[in-house]
Amino acid sequence: MTVATILSEKGRHVVTAPPTMALQDIARELMRHGIGAVVVIDGGGNVLGVMSERDVVSAIATFGARALDEPVREHMQSTPVIAAENDTVDTTMQTMTLERRRHLPVMREGRLCGLISIGDVVKYRIRVIEEEHRCMREYIAQA
Repeated sequence: MTVATILSEKGRHVVTAPPTMALQDIARELMRHGIGAVVVIDGGGNVLGVMSERDVVSAIATFGARALDEPVREHMQSTPVIAAENDTVDTTMQTMTLERRRHLPVMREGRLCGLISIGDVVKYRIRVIEEEHRCMREYIAQA
C-alpha cells in the first residue's frame, strides 16, 4: 500500500503558514486545528519547511519567550523529509523512524498534496495487521 492510500482515508487538507508568521501564531494554529505540525510555504506554494509542536518547544527552551515573537523561518525544520504519493507505507515508516521525523509533507508533481504523521502510519499498519489476523482466524476456523 502507498501513502496515497492513507491520504485517501484521512484527507488531503494541510494547514500551511508563511515563513514570516510569528512562532506564537504558529502555536495558536496548531492548537486551533488540533494538529502537530504546519507546513511552511512561500507565496508560490513551494515547501520551505515544517514547524512542529516539538520545534516550538525547542525554540522556547533555547531562546526563551522572545522566540514566540520571531518568524517561523528562524525555527522551522528547513530541510524537511518529503514523501511522494507512490511511496509505500513500509518505506515511509522506515524513513520516519530513521530520520526521526514525525511529519512528512507529501508531494505530487512538485506540489504539496498532503501531510502524513507517524500516527497516521501506525494507525494504518495496525488496521492492516488486525485485518490479516481476522483473515487468519477465519481461515483456521474453516479448516
